[in-house]
Amino acid sequence: MRKTLFAITAAASVTTACLVLTACGPGGGGTDSHPSASASTAGQPSATASSPAATPGNGSGTPSSDPGAVQSALALGVPSRTVGTKLVGILEITPTTVVYTKEGDGTTARFGTFAVITTKDASLTANAADEEPASAGGTKGGWRWIAANGQSVAEGNGSASKVRVSGYDGVGRIEPGTSQLRSEVFDLTPDQAKGGGTLVYTDATGAENRWKIPAVDSGPQAADVKKRLAS
Repeated sequence: MRKTLFAITAAASVTTACLVLTACGPGGGGTDSHPSASASTAGQPSATASSPAATPGNGSGTPSSDPGAVQSALALGVPSRTVGTKLVGILEITPTTVVYTKEGDGTTARFGTFAVITTKDASLTANAADEEPASAGGTKGGWRWIAANGQSVAEGNGSASKVRVSGYDGVGRIEPGTSQLRSEVFDLTPDQAKGGGTLVYTDATGAENRWKIPAVDSGPQAADVKKRLAS
């Protein structure tokens, strides 16, 4: 009788111990509500993923967020398709010519040099399209010049807004299947003009289109633009 009771007691003790081990071990209820440290950080963005892309700034040396910073700049004369203002239509924009001059259309550059760039804008869809209007600094719409020293200059700054290039002054909506010749003028300091620059256009979606602009007069309309600026 004593042997029987002893066996029953021993079996109960083993069962209890197994239950305790099961509750505390892997897969037991004790770990469901307490995820490990590695599990708690899964899915969170890394410092690298959350860091904004660096882009040339305004000369302060401080990088800023720029969605187009990784885009390679196209060469002068290469077209790029952009979304028209108010998200209507598609414009194909082709910068064709650049001319540097101290004076143009009877106006002297306030900062030293005008960079005059002509473009051909073509409407490619069934809806009339237009360029996105310029915004402050050109960062949310319109045109800007990024100098080799990193400074960003908006179209029409300084005395540039007074310069009109006849024959390259198209404005307004461009009808389907047609094109216009336009021009963008920047008033640059010697440092901003030195070495050429990068022409940037930001369309209605916030996408940036970039072109590398040579440091000397270039393009098929260069002679014609100079003549018109001098008249």
